[in-house]
Amino acid sequence: MKTLSSTWFAEGYIDFELKKYTLLAYLQEIHKHFDQQKLYPQLADVIMHYNNLLSFKHNKQFLQQQFPKKLAEPDLQKIEMLYQSIIDDDDLMKELEEIIGFAAERMNSTIRNGAEIYEFVEDNLNIFPVGLIPLETSEGYFFLSDGKVRNTLVYQYSLSIFEKHDEKYRSMRTEFIAGWERNFVNTYENIKSELIRNRTVLPNPAVYGIETELRFPIEETLLPIAKRRLVKYLSAA
Repeated sequence: MKTLSSTWFAEGYIDFELKKYTLLAYLQEIHKHFDQQKLYPQLADVIMHYNNLLSFKHNKQFLQQQFPKKLAEPDLQKIEMLYQSIIDDDDLMKELEEIIGFAAERMNSTIRNGAEIYEFVEDNLNIFPVGLIPLETSEGYFFLSDGKVRNTLVYQYSLSIFEKHDEKYRSMRTEFIAGWERNFVNTYENIKSELIRNRTVLPNPAVYGIETELRFPIEETLLPIAKRRLVKYLSAA
């Protein structure tokens, strides 16, 4: 995938036409993936760049706040010098503001397009418990099936809580276990029984089915959205 650096809009020769074509080439490739209903990592990447634009526009110290753990000290110093050289030049800042305004508008439109696909996929997911669910649901399995693939994909999940900016968030780690061919023998209940019998690490796991009648790319769309949907499902339980 064609990528942009975190500060692409302020690097090198700051010229509106040059940056515009750089941006449009990047977004063209993003839309190619969206046309194939492939959302990740493209959607997350555009959102990151969009937030960077807004942060740079509204906060002079945004890079220190956005990337304290991702950038080494020499990089931070370089970026601070870059910002200072721009802020002190009225013509450059005017050009940069034009670049940021154009880029933010185009990225926002792309994000809305991706969000529509995301919501369509999410609205077509059905989540339900398989058998009895224990009180502890932070670890377990989920079975992922779409409408045209004859396999049930089994994943082990682990739900954790982390804090960021004094707010608590939930994240989910997953591990692919195996695929079971869908037939009258390999029912969800039978797959669950086999997992309990053969994987003693989780003797009494929470198990959920996640189904859709439609077909989407697994790794790029269905799996990441299913994970986020399951996190919301468990958080609301």
